[in-house]
Amino acid sequence: MSVDPRELFRHVSAEKATLYRCILDAFASAKRQFRLHMRPDEVLAEGEWAGSPPPIEEVQAALAQLTEWGNLQSQPDTARVGSLSDFYRARYLYRLSQGGEAVEAAMEVFIRSVKRRAELQTVALEDIANRLQTLKKLAAEPTPDDAMVHETLRDLVRVFEGLAENAQAFMAGISRSLELQQADATAVAGYKKRLIDYLDRFIGDLVSRSGMIALRIRELQPLITPLLAQAAAREARDAAPGSDEQDHAEYLSAANYAWQERWKGLQGWFIQSGHSQPQSELLRSKARSAIPQLLTAIAAINERRSGRSDRSADFRVLASWFANCADDQQSHRLARAAFALNPARHFSLNTNATDVPATTPWSEAPPLQIHPRLREYGEATPRGPLARVKDRNEERELLARQATEEQQQIEAARARFAHGNPLRLSELGQLDPHAFRLFLSLLGEALTSQHSPEHSVERQTGDGLLRLHLQPLGADTQAEIRTDAGTFRGRDHLLTVTSTEETSS
Repeated sequence: MSVDPRELFRHVSAEKATLYRCILDAFASAKRQFRLHMRPDEVLAEGEWAGSPPPIEEVQAALAQLTEWGNLQSQPDTARVGSLSDFYRARYLYRLSQGGEAVEAAMEVFIRSVKRRAELQTVALEDIANRLQTLKKLAAEPTPDDAMVHETLRDLVRVFEGLAENAQAFMAGISRSLELQQADATAVAGYKKRLIDYLDRFIGDLVSRSGMIALRIRELQPLITPLLAQAAAREARDAAPGSDEQDHAEYLSAANYAWQERWKGLQGWFIQSGHSQPQSELLRSKARSAIPQLLTAIAAINERRSGRSDRSADFRVLASWFANCADDQQSHRLARAAFALNPARHFSLNTNATDVPATTPWSEAPPLQIHPRLREYGEATPRGPLARVKDRNEERELLARQATEEQQQIEAARARFAHGNPLRLSELGQLDPHAFRLFLSLLGEALTSQHSPEHSVERQTGDGLLRLHLQPLGADTQAEIRTDAGTFRGRDHLLTVTSTEETSS
């Protein structure tokens, strides 16, 4: 007997939805315990009821209704028959139907997804770096093992998919204003500290590990194609036989294309492509912006706790302000500010007419000729075909030229620093805006890893393109860098910037 799939979900919106869900939860629990059937009295005894258990008759009626909808299957229960009258009495065993099992699985996934909180997985970053290192070792072997290559790539994709899925959920629901609105001040303060520590730890790991992951991806780029082909060929061995060899070739081509797409997605996460930032950088920016959002939510809570808005109280305060006005002129100014009572603004349709000041009374203003169409149809211009789409090719070319020029200026600024020779900050002199912006970015990434002002720092940038070495000089030294916006002053350091591409080559 075919069952309408829509009938399987009717219990969710039915009048006794709570009763139906308790019964189906009991059957789902019995299935996890590998039990084949349940009797009505067992359902009544094992159900997790919100209040007092319902009568056995109500449970039997609900079981019959769920059987009619297709969630359950029933069969006569002859195990407890002790007399002829018991044999003729309707007794049934119940179990989940195939459609009912599918509904329970869908409900479990739905509830788990709703209750799941997005996590920023720092462990996943370490796992991705380790899997890439393993792939590099396999690529260096004369004949890489197919099983090891496939297993490593499969683990890499699984870990990366988990990281991307959790990051997407975090970026979509980072603001927990609904939960904060229901929390007291102590819980909000504790949550604020935990979230800030959590984000600070993740941002630090993301900055320190994304550069290494990007470097390993670049090192694997010329070696990855044969490894992806090995993984696709191993998957194609388990494909069901088709009508001819062409089906197997198409399956192999599709598997190879799928692995190429996964590798391309991994690249886009950690390596900049064109003018678009890598996804890891966007996630870092989103995580950093979560702290101001949290502080804004806390400020809103404090504002609500300090006192609710009361319109009658506001009007009483306004009345006291009117009572304290010195004269009528001051009262009129207060009325205009409180109720937006501004002077009249004259309507104008004639483009050749002179502008009339807003202080001119209507009786003294010049007459205005209004087109009859405006009075009849509420619009002055007649309807007609839509205007042609304006050609924006010139504007697009201008934007492209500006983007190219900006990229060239950034590359020139990077070449000024990334020459591999130590450079004192006091010797930089005058910097243009692009060079100064790059300098601040390099200095900021180096200082985030510095444990104390007296320690040297050596690390890679977040995009993996440059390697920095920052060595502080004497405490009494000072560097001044002049820019169009002003002068940047601070302790003098010795900065060495090297391109990772030159180092790897």
